[in-house]
Amino acid sequence: MGNKFICMSKKDGRIGSKSKRGSISKRKSAMEEELLHRQALAMAIQQHQLSQRFDNGSMSRRIGSTSSRRRATNLSDPFSSTNNKQLSPEFLENIKTKKFVLVHGEGFGAWCWYKSIALLEESGLVPVALDLTGSGIDLTDTNTVTTLADYSKPLIDYLQKLPEDEKVILVGHSSGGACISYALELLPEKIFKAVYVCGTMISDGQKPFDAFAEELGSAELFSPESKSLIYGNGRDNPPTGFMFEKQHMHGLYFNQSPSKDVALAMVSMRQVPLGPMMETLSLSEAKYGTGRRFYIQTLDDHALSPDVQEKLVRENSPEGVFKIKGSDHCPFFSKPQSLHKIFIEIAQIP
Repeated sequence: MGNKFICMSKKDGRIGSKSKRGSISKRKSAMEEELLHRQALAMAIQQHQLSQRFDNGSMSRRIGSTSSRRRATNLSDPFSSTNNKQLSPEFLENIKTKKFVLVHGEGFGAWCWYKSIALLEESGLVPVALDLTGSGIDLTDTNTVTTLADYSKPLIDYLQKLPEDEKVILVGHSSGGACISYALELLPEKIFKAVYVCGTMISDGQKPFDAFAEELGSAELFSPESKSLIYGNGRDNPPTGFMFEKQHMHGLYFNQSPSKDVALAMVSMRQVPLGPMMETLSLSEAKYGTGRRFYIQTLDDHALSPDVQEKLVRENSPEGVFKIKGSDHCPFFSKPQSLHKIFIEIAQIP
């Protein structure tokens, strides 16, 4: 499968950190960052309140590449570096596929990609972030989401509706990696490249949960008495979902993330349907095996350790491997610039 690309991102610049525009520019950037975080937090709180008010129905939405999202990112991007400008027309012409479809991991939603969306748009690329079934502001009862097909339906629907000659760069975070593997098996002709961000890039015959099993499987977090397990069909039936308590969630996912992003996550994350996590994937060489896969490792990850990520890469070898130092399980929060630079590099690989 061609040459392998290895990249180690060491720095993650933020606007103002190396700015030469003086203290006024720094204060302006800080104010803009505060405003953006408040807007995101307010939106998340509103979504959380909506999810409490409605028990049924669906209000799935895509974030990114919409007029409302563009208005929100017309602010000077507070988390972009001073050299993160729109790519030149010549450079963009050399990128065969400009559309990035961003798939969140367990408990998250399209909202978690807000920094990546802004950075990709600023570079002249086209990001689209999706809410999987029962995630984000899709109000489907997660207790009814029992299969990977159910969970991945918004992604598959989106890919099927693409124009016949259009392909995308598909990005999956954490357990969202299983969803993009499922999509590679179902619709390989729609996916130009698949990018696993500390994702469950598992082999044929494995379950998404297998990737986490070494660190979480035997822990009290998943014991029968665990408060993390949810019994949507009653205690006499198997659990239907799980959601970590906040203190566990912080240590597992956000050990390097800014406190404001953690606050956003605390009011936005939803319970995870257990069925899709426990489903065995069927992946063929004829379909999934022909896909161009890339893996981004996060080296300060407490949810999916670097050793486990290295094992996934070793057992299911991708075309390229990239590493982000100092990133927790959520590089879109903790190292957005490093993640963005890798996205651009992957987009350029012929």
